[in-house]
Amino acid sequence: MKRLFGTNGVRGEVNLDMNVELAVRLSKSIGTWLGGGTVAIGTDTRLSNDMLKTAVSAGLMATGCNVVDLGEAPTPAIQMYTRDHTDLGIGITASHNPPQFNGIKCVDSDGTELSGTKEEEIEKIYFDEDFKLASWKDVGTMTLDDSVAPYNLSVINKVNRKKIAEKGLKIVVDCANGVGSLSTPVILRELGCRVITLNAQPDGTFPGHDSEPTEANLKDLIEMVKNTGADLGIANDGDADRAIFIDDKGNFMHGDKTLTLMAKNVVIKNGGGVVVTPVSSSSSVKDVVEEEGGKLVYTAVGSPIVAREMLKLKAVFGGEENGGLIFSDHQYCRDAAMTAARIVELVALDGPISSLLADLPAYSLNKQGFSCPKELKDLLMKELKEHYSDENYDDTDGLKIYYKDGWVLIRPSGTEPKYRIYSEAKDDMTASRLGKEHLSVALELLSNLR
Repeated sequence: MKRLFGTNGVRGEVNLDMNVELAVRLSKSIGTWLGGGTVAIGTDTRLSNDMLKTAVSAGLMATGCNVVDLGEAPTPAIQMYTRDHTDLGIGITASHNPPQFNGIKCVDSDGTELSGTKEEEIEKIYFDEDFKLASWKDVGTMTLDDSVAPYNLSVINKVNRKKIAEKGLKIVVDCANGVGSLSTPVILRELGCRVITLNAQPDGTFPGHDSEPTEANLKDLIEMVKNTGADLGIANDGDADRAIFIDDKGNFMHGDKTLTLMAKNVVIKNGGGVVVTPVSSSSSVKDVVEEEGGKLVYTAVGSPIVAREMLKLKAVFGGEENGGLIFSDHQYCRDAAMTAARIVELVALDGPISSLLADLPAYSLNKQGFSCPKELKDLLMKELKEHYSDENYDDTDGLKIYYKDGWVLIRPSGTEPKYRIYSEAKDDMTASRLGKEHLSVALELLSNLR
């Protein structure tokens, strides 16, 4: 069967593969599948949002669905609103992708991203063009509502406001000109922090830097933390479902550090419990969870997969190594503002973030990637499995190969025409070497396929 949805919805370059025709056809498929009801729609700050939101709204109303326009809102705010008020949610966002891209992401009625099974049902309607349109008197309507204010309040109420306010922490926040501007700095100021902002005006051209919170893109944030003597730096991605941190010494914190730190903290607080994370996560997560009496469960890569496994196992915590953390006492989705508030609370209660990080197991995680046409992704994975058939590997998602001095994960991206290679070891040199060796093999196999 043809596939339309990737790991996080349907994405593409605006007016090329992500165009009005696709948006209308997809939304008619979604509305037909839903069979009526109310759908919440929110967007990030991209310039094409109004175009796509209007097209999606029209397709939904044509099938008899009512639409609630939430305007610009963080993705987790859309998910919370959907969980509390509507039958389905849709986020118009391409998250960390460049500004010329956009996407359509579905949220189920429980606030989690739509499961792969349900996406396949929508895809069948889409490709068969089996739409069920409403009669003239039964078409849907559109209303407006706010999801951001109640979302912000829900985050504020989940942490120790008094202790945070007593510390008067100085925090620098880089919102990447995205919808995090509406949540993270607002929440932290309400909690009593002294907040300095960078790129906090919503702007779909992303003038400050690309919306992916990589170390290279966060040079200004790193310098601002150092120059102001801040206790912490926080960066959001474009739709504010992920948070990356800079410690009090101005060091970039890779997402696996945040994941490990919060996993340890939550398991200690709960006296154990299940933590769920993808196979791409650092071994440090397993180390701390098991050391504190918890149990770690691995899944395939993708926050919807992690969230649904958390629901199934009643997990206390979960998340990915990219800064997307999921707090089950709040909601089952990646949540940048909640992550920021919890890390700030941890600093207020237990001291500087650099000291907390020093107590964690030390691993080096290396990430690389290379372009691969969609039509060759499956063939390349077959070749890789054959090449490494004699090694100790796990194929839960892609190919994770275990060695005495570390591991390597090779997997196709679910959102882009590329492959990703993660390699981990106890030191930078070994992690880098493992990554380069496997990149070389993968590129040679891909060249042969071409």
